[in-house]
Order: sequence, then C-alpha cells, then structure tokens
Amino acid sequence: MSEQAHSNTQPKAEFFDQRHAGNLPLMLPTAGAVALVISLIWGFFDREQFAYSWLFAFIYFFTLIIGSLFWTLVHHATDAEWSVVVRRVLENVAMLLPYAFLFFIPLLFCAPILWKWWSVDPHTNEILALKQPYLSHWFFFLRLAIYAIGLTLVARAMMRNSSAQDADGHPRYTIAMRKIAFAGIPVLGVSLTFAAVDWLMGLDYKWFSTMWGVYIFAGAAGSGMCLLVLLTTFLRNKGYLGFVTMEHYHIMGKLMLAFCVFWAYIGFDQYMLIWYSNIPEETSYFIRRNIGSWWYLSTFLVAFRFFVPFPILLMQGVKKNPKYICMVAGWILFMQMVDMYLVVMPMYHQKGFAPHLLDLLSLVAIGAPLAFIFIKNLGKQSLFPVRDPRLSQSIKLTN
Repeated sequence: MSEQAHSNTQPKAEFFDQRHAGNLPLMLPTAGAVALVISLIWGFFDREQFAYSWLFAFIYFFTLIIGSLFWTLVHHATDAEWSVVVRRVLENVAMLLPYAFLFFIPLLFCAPILWKWWSVDPHTNEILALKQPYLSHWFFFLRLAIYAIGLTLVARAMMRNSSAQDADGHPRYTIAMRKIAFAGIPVLGVSLTFAAVDWLMGLDYKWFSTMWGVYIFAGAAGSGMCLLVLLTTFLRNKGYLGFVTMEHYHIMGKLMLAFCVFWAYIGFDQYMLIWYSNIPEETSYFIRRNIGSWWYLSTFLVAFRFFVPFPILLMQGVKKNPKYICMVAGWILFMQMVDMYLVVMPMYHQKGFAPHLLDLLSLVAIGAPLAFIFIKNLGKQSLFPVRDPRLSQSIKLTN
C-alpha cells in the first residue's frame, strides 16, 4: 500500500481491507434494508409514486454501472495503457450488473402504471397498433432477459480473465479480453439503446426520438468516468493505488470534459431537431418538461450540467488536482441524477416539480446494497491487474 509512483519494479498486489471503509459495511446494508422495507410498505398504499420513484432510482444507478462497463471494454478494444492501474475499479463496478437487475423486479409489478401501453388494447389505438409487434408483453420480457444475460456475461467474462491473469500473467488473457471487448461493445450499445427505449421512452408510447439511446449513453459514459475518479481518489486516500499519478487524473479529467461536451451536443441536437420539425408526437416530451416548475429544473440541468463544469474542466490545473476534479465529478454525478429525474418524474407529476420522500428512499434502497456489494468485492482480488503486460507503461504514464 506504499507510494510506488514511477518505480521500475513490479508492484505487489494490493487487497482492500474492509476496515478502511469504516462503518460503511455495517451502515450500508442496514440503511438499504430499512429504506427498502419503508419503500415497499409505502408503495403498497401509493403504487404510482413508488413506481416512478423506483424507476428513477434504478435507472440512475444502472447508468453508472453501464458507464463503468463501457470504459472497461474501451480499455481493451483500444489497447489502452493509461487505464491499466484503475481498470480493476471499473471491473468491480461492472460486476454489480446482475445485482442491479434484481432491483428491476419491483418494476415488473408496476408495469401497467409506468408503461401505459401495457394495459391498452392495440386494436382500439391506432398508434399502439402500429407499434404492437414491439410493444407486447412477451417481447418486453424477452428483451429484458437478453439485456440482463448479455451484459452480465460480458462483465463476468472480463473480470474472470482479468483475475486469472493475476495468477500467471499469461498474455493470452489480454488477447481474450480484447476479443470479448470487440464483441461486448455492440452488446452494450444495443442493450442500452433498447433498454432506454423500453424503460424510458416507453413511459409515453406516443413519443419517439432516434437520438434517445445516444443521449442516455452520453450521460452514462460521462458519469461512469466521474465515478471512477471518486472511487480511485477514495482508495488513494486510504493508502492504495499510490502509483496513480496526476497524469492519470489528467486523462480522466479530459474524458470527463469530452463527455460533458458530448452530452450537451446530443441533448441540444435532439431538442433542436424535434422543436424545428414541430411534430406533436415528438414535441410533447419537451413541452411536458417546460411547463410549470419543471421549466426551472430543466433550465437548471442545462446550465449546471454543461455551462458550469465545461469551463472548469478546461483548466489543466483542475484536471491535475484530485480535490478539485473530485468536486467536479461529484457535481456531474448529481446532475446525472437530476437528468434521470427529469426523464422519469414529469410523466407522473405533470403539473410541476413535486419531490417526494420515496424518491430519496428509493435511491437509498437501491444504492446502499450496491455500494455494500462493491466494497465486499474489492477485497476478493488485487485492486489493480498486477500482471497485466502493460502495467509498467501505465505506471510510467506521461501525457
């Protein structure tokens, strides 16, 4: 756990000691269990509020995990060297996918509430009749199973090969992970796109946007990199990953900047094209989010998700300062939460912004158990791929 910076010697494996997490291993499952019980009881009496609050919380954490899996795959597909030292953190977050899908189960019992097409006879609705081959119950369940199985298999295959390489350092694992990455990126892209259509666009089956999947991906990828910055800093502050230098932070900061711009670009393009075409079935999404108090939250998102972090991340001093870049990363993660809230909640509170305690409880009920599992998994293998052939180059990184 000592500082290893630019040493030419092979660093020794580091295993996370849960004692460095303080009381979190005890507090997280307790808080999660309490929040879950209260949410389910409350949901029994107010199913609509529970359904939308739970979907909001689920999709927020789902995007963070998918973003981490994306960066894991990109690392191998591009044969990156810089990210070797932080790759295991991403792999551990991606391994939360099967647990995250378990939290989707309550939404299945709320399907008629969330997705109005669920209980509408397609023969009585012209728009739904045209989309009926896609919007059918059996096909919805089939797609959900494909997302869960496909993404989980990709995440597990990456972790399995990465951990196996720690034992003997054979380069065949690097080649195997590169092949998995080439196959896994399309799996992730298709699954995330269709999941965004099913779970979010499906909240209003009359609305559609061909850029929707890319918009959700942009937020997920940017948030995944922000999460990596925060987790890496947490581990460094506890005495681990001492060879992660400001050069690594610089690259992570540049990727945060890139996806800050990309999110704004996709968001503006979607808005501009839909508003310019002025088709009622398309403009309904933005009209609903720009009436009443929703307008203030939408304006807040645009201003503080892009116009505030963008100039800050342009400064090299910020990207090379863990304290400052963590502040920006934490802020972007908060804005990702606001973004997902704006995507989901206006479909229920159509007159304006109406925060509810179930929103917070749902976040705790899902987030706390996932955080607990992440901490438990950290100690199962080295915090970095100790025998990756590119490890020494990653440690000596300059950019």
